[in-house]
Amino acid sequence: MKPHRAVVLGPGGVPGTAWLLGLLTGLRRGGIDLAEADTVVGTSAGAIAGMLLGGDTDLARPAPNPELESGPNRGDPNAMAQAHLLLGGSAPTTDTRRQVGRIASTATATPAHIWVARMRHLIGDVDWPANLLVPAVDADSGEPIVWRAGDGVPPASAVAAGTAAPGMAEPIPVGDRRYFDGAFRAGLNTDLVPPKARVIIAEPLGLRMGNAPVDTHPDVVRITADAAADSAFGPDLSDRSRWQAAFEAGLRQSIEATPLIRRIWTLTTPVDADLVR
Repeated sequence: MKPHRAVVLGPGGVPGTAWLLGLLTGLRRGGIDLAEADTVVGTSAGAIAGMLLGGDTDLARPAPNPELESGPNRGDPNAMAQAHLLLGGSAPTTDTRRQVGRIASTATATPAHIWVARMRHLIGDVDWPANLLVPAVDADSGEPIVWRAGDGVPPASAVAAGTAAPGMAEPIPVGDRRYFDGAFRAGLNTDLVPPKARVIIAEPLGLRMGNAPVDTHPDVVRITADAAADSAFGPDLSDRSRWQAAFEAGLRQSIEATPLIRRIWTLTTPVDADLVR
């Protein structure tokens, strides 16, 4: 039986999004198209990259629109710090997510309609890829949700909700509910990947979160932004001026990542080992 191939695209704010797109662009140029994955999990910045990855789009094309950035932009940087302090390094629970939802709902942040417009500009008129999962969290109940093709959620709304970090954007209305950043569901959300899958993890904030650049498990390749890329991101993950430098950093890292990924991506024989989470 053909092995299940999965891609996990992690959070990283504006420069992390650019880094992911640079990495994916470089991999395509090297003959590896991760759009062929059976499952793509796109969390926060990864939701943008995942939506573009599955579309007929030049991944080097998108960039923030200066006209859309002219409205309210600077939110409350303390809100995210409060949210992480609340979690205390532990896995989120429904109760803590509900509390983070209250922080997100009361913080000064980019209005929801502007955030949706920005995401619509970034992803363009794309169809929802059949393999893409986008996590988010209900701002009022704290309940997590995972959207996919066929759920009836417009791509721009799903991406906006999945990227709406506390203090960066208001929770995003989808239907009669409001949602915020999918990273508060379960971090990278690797639990959405089937067991015994071959997994590529692209993690913009791996160094900041204390993870090793490459996972040596035989069925998992983990690519994180290296020290030079992390420096290109700068201290403010909402800084749109870092876009090009971050994209180029991802493009550079794709050269080293290509043979590591090819090692497990192009094989057709299943490997009998569970995903290490």
